[in-house]
Amino acid sequence: MAGWPGIEDIDDRRLAASLHGAGGKALTQIYESYGARLYDYCHTYLRDQVDAADAVHDSLIAAQQHIAKLHEPEHLRGWLYAIARKECLRRLDDPQVRTERHEAPLADDDIGLEPRERARRAEIRELVFSALATLIGRQREAVILTARHDLDTWQLARVLGVSLNQATELIEQASGDLEIAFTAALIARTGREDCPSVNALIDGWPPTPDAYKRLIRHIDACPMCGERHQRKVPARRLLQLLPAAQIPTGLWREIYTTTSAPESRGRRLALARRAEPFDASGWPAHEAQSVSAQRAPRARRRLWPGLAAAACGLLAIGTAVVVLQGGSTASTGDQALAAPGKVSRHSGSPKSPGTAGTPRSTTGRPSTTPTPTPTPTPTHTASPTPTPPKPRPQPTKTKPTKPPAPGTLAVSGCHMRSGNKSCAITVTANGGPVNWSVTGSSGVRASGGGDLSAGQSTEVTVSRQGWCIGQGSGSVSFSPNGVANVTWDC
Repeated sequence: MAGWPGIEDIDDRRLAASLHGAGGKALTQIYESYGARLYDYCHTYLRDQVDAADAVHDSLIAAQQHIAKLHEPEHLRGWLYAIARKECLRRLDDPQVRTERHEAPLADDDIGLEPRERARRAEIRELVFSALATLIGRQREAVILTARHDLDTWQLARVLGVSLNQATELIEQASGDLEIAFTAALIARTGREDCPSVNALIDGWPPTPDAYKRLIRHIDACPMCGERHQRKVPARRLLQLLPAAQIPTGLWREIYTTTSAPESRGRRLALARRAEPFDASGWPAHEAQSVSAQRAPRARRRLWPGLAAAACGLLAIGTAVVVLQGGSTASTGDQALAAPGKVSRHSGSPKSPGTAGTPRSTTGRPSTTPTPTPTPTPTHTASPTPTPPKPRPQPTKTKPTKPPAPGTLAVSGCHMRSGNKSCAITVTANGGPVNWSVTGSSGVRASGGGDLSAGQSTEVTVSRQGWCIGQGSGSVSFSPNGVANVTWDC
């Protein structure tokens, strides 16, 4: 994300160590590393610039007060998100929560781009928002935390309070669903000329969840749309395309004042108590551990509508505002994260009892062959010695002419520079003649075939399809052998 420090440049263990017994100076490093990220995350939950800023403020103060509890300092990033998430849920569950919302402005990552490029990026982001809206609450949260905020699977499991297996399954399903939904949104917006059936399946923009389901079923059965469906954009790339909520300039000043001023000691302790309890390993205890069973359902009811509107806080790109469809309910979220059912293990069919024995010998008694009675030798009349037959002349063998050995096909890839939609692959016959043809392609369009003499070359024109987002690649397969790689920049 533009403006965010790279994760690989942050030493969580060192940052955690610096917080032990330190004041505002140590927290400065935490804020510089994670302040903008945490603000974007809290704004996704709360959709209000003041509430998001207060949530970050309170979370970082609580983190400083409880840092000694963290047993795994290398997971400081996930621990901070867990504290911030708990604070956001507390605010969503507060009966005094303000209903009026003022969303934060979005950081402008497109400065210096031409108007046409800015419009193209805005349209692509609109498609991402539309696809993100198809995910249910916990799916959306999992993909935002991992693909946008770089939490690993173990940290996600701790933040959400689920098992590692559940977190793994959730990430895989959410990422896959987002990639499929984005492809469907792309086809809905740009594929109507290629496939007339798409028009009949779309009931408006953005498509409703039911329209998405119909479109995805159609894509699986349609050769034209299915070919485009293979070119999925990774979920991480999609989430990185979205602009971040712009952090208020005065937030750090307030955090520093609270953490360093002697008169703010009472406030620091109050914020620390509010973040409790923490579990045995020093992570914030989850709702099921810290509240009664009567209060838990109400909190869940407030959680999912907040998450259903999470992407709404990101939708103000110029005038391209997308209304998310189908806010998830508590039951929907629970179903999405339910532990996989136990698979009954059926034993195989039992083998028949008994063992295969060695066949018994069936040798009978030896039969006695009687000695034949000698017969008198007859007297033969001498006959003339037969003349041996003359050998037949053998036909002359003609050695067949060998056809020239077939050659092999050599192919070279090609690259489409920015602004180009096609390039040429060179096809060459080596070591003999070759009968060649294009047998398939991925991410690009290409066709052709014919005969080449030894050493002869020809070219195959390759064109890319659909939208171009950053860098891309595809391939073309040939018979009798060879695969050419195709790359492009946009």
